[in-house]
Amino acid sequence: MIRWGTVTTTNAPLPEILDFAAWHLELGAHRVYMYLDEDMPQAEAVLRAHPKLRVFRTDAAWWDKRGGRPAKHQVRQGANARHAGNRKPEVDWLAHIDTDEFLLPATPLEAQLAALPGHCLCARVRPVEALAGPGPEVLFKAFHLDQSQRQAAAHACFGPWAQHLSGGFLSHVAGKLLFRPGTKGLQIRIHNVTLDGVDNPGMQPLPLTELGHFHAASWDQFLAAYRFRLARGSYRSELKPQSRTTGAVNLHDLFAMIEHTGGEEALRQFHDEVCTATPGLVRRLEQHGLLRRHAMDLPALRARHFPEATDN
Repeated sequence: MIRWGTVTTTNAPLPEILDFAAWHLELGAHRVYMYLDEDMPQAEAVLRAHPKLRVFRTDAAWWDKRGGRPAKHQVRQGANARHAGNRKPEVDWLAHIDTDEFLLPATPLEAQLAALPGHCLCARVRPVEALAGPGPEVLFKAFHLDQSQRQAAAHACFGPWAQHLSGGFLSHVAGKLLFRPGTKGLQIRIHNVTLDGVDNPGMQPLPLTELGHFHAASWDQFLAAYRFRLARGSYRSELKPQSRTTGAVNLHDLFAMIEHTGGEEALRQFHDEVCTATPGLVRRLEQHGLLRRHAMDLPALRARHFPEATDN
């Protein structure tokens, strides 16, 4: 029997952590490893109470034993994922994902992983991005792997914004990896792993599993994370443009241009046009085979797997 789990570094609010954990427990995760990036005593107590969760407090003492706390959260994420991978394995596969990312397998994930060849040390899942709209059914936008198809569909769906956005996405299109824990020397980063100088050894795609990314799934959520992403996250200035189209700018410069033209109101209009399940966008995505629908009653799952926390 193949066992799988997730590994995540987080400082998200407890309800969001519980939604993430409950979703993956419902899918059949045998372990959910949580590395708390801040002092979160309430979250730590609630999470430790569940038998399938493993919780680590990455406080000053934790990092002192590891040469000091890295300034960049991306580096901390990789270090914590390596820690999980170097423990005595409790699972056969670990997905290194964030609390706003949800595995969406079309068939049982353990069966997909069992079918992978023995030389495969990692498997890639591609993202779909959640659109803002009423639940519990969540609509996601997908993208074509072929670059020419991707850009043509993006122009049809997102108009002039497509020049700067790969497939109309605000976040990564590279996806995330599941890797085999217990592999000695395996170095883990955000989107890739390395072993003895070889990137992603034996990597296979998992086409029957997508990664539902709630990157900008509401205007409030987008705005709350916006300044951090500009300064230190996925919109920071040193990153390359997402799109390969001539004249494309990176997200940092794109948002600077948008704000310059109309401030927060212009940002809101952008979010409405690119990240919101308007009838027009839904229709265009459907026409290009890029619309995904998933029933995700996260409050119900949270209540099922963490009834004590929900009652409180």
